Amino acid sequence: MKICVIGSNSFSGSHFVDHCLTEGHEVLGVSRSKEPNDAFLPYKQNSNLSSFYFRKVDINHGLGDFERIAKAFRPGLVVNFSAQSMVGQSWEVPEDWYSTNIVALAKLINIVGGLGSLERYVHVTTPEVYGSTPDWIKEGEVFNPSTPYAVSRAAGDMHLRIMAKFKKFPVIFTRAANVYGPGQQLYRVIPKALLSAKLDKPFPLHGGGTSRRSFIHIRDVACATLAIAKNGQLGSDYHISTNELVTIRKVVQDAFHLYDRQLELDQSLVEDRLGKDAGYFLDSSKIRGELGWNPLISLEEGMLETKSWVDKNIDVFKGMSWDYVHKS
Repeated sequence: MKICVIGSNSFSGSHFVDHCLTEGHEVLGVSRSKEPNDAFLPYKQNSNLSSFYFRKVDINHGLGDFERIAKAFRPGLVVNFSAQSMVGQSWEVPEDWYSTNIVALAKLINIVGGLGSLERYVHVTTPEVYGSTPDWIKEGEVFNPSTPYAVSRAAGDMHLRIMAKFKKFPVIFTRAANVYGPGQQLYRVIPKALLSAKLDKPFPLHGGGTSRRSFIHIRDVACATLAIAKNGQLGSDYHISTNELVTIRKVVQDAFHLYDRQLELDQSLVEDRLGKDAGYFLDSSKIRGELGWNPLISLEEGMLETKSWVDKNIDVFKGMSWDYVHKS
């Protein structure tokens, strides 16, 4: 297939590019950020890298450029990972989240729908649209967002739903649990915990780390996403998740234990983020039953792999910020 990956320099997008190249597909990657350090781009080591083409495009300001590039490439599949994605910071300038995740998305969909070559569009969205869930939920659960970020993603999803219903736009939705692995942004919980442990730094444990999550390795997610893109039902939603739940505190403690260190709770406890969901538990039986997908990498294996990535690149990471930097 000829695949266009929007947000190809994001954590999930870059691993998806790598997986698609390994499977022998031709890939156009577009991202508003220039290609970062190779430590964050797994596809850079792919033996099929000659089948990858990168173009720097910001969908907020350069949709004309995207349209020109995409029409020349003629993708049959478009997979969109791009979004303003941080939850806590979305309270500070919510208009930036609405501009990217709703307004720019609506404009992008008009362009993608007019490419002429499009057969399928996969929208990589988030379980945050459900809000906190007391039990395992299936696809189709009512949206109940609790942050500006979640509201923006829910609105974008609803726009795509009506485009599918009334305009026959060929969309499929994916919602993955907490994704982790080598190449993840350093402000995310697992790489930040590993770095904090390795360099003997305190780790801020919001709300005591009592919220529960399902952590899933990025390669399992990339495999699931391509399977959905190829064989998923148009107009459908698919959850991508493991069946195991763990508290944030346990994950951070395990990261510290990998370096033979103890998490100092009295130094780590900080106030919880506004609107933070206690947990969202995604029933992934649909993708398992329909497409035969199952996650293969355990959290223990994935943590060790991510630790090796941190150790290998520690000299690079020492000189980088571990905090999220907002781009409007």
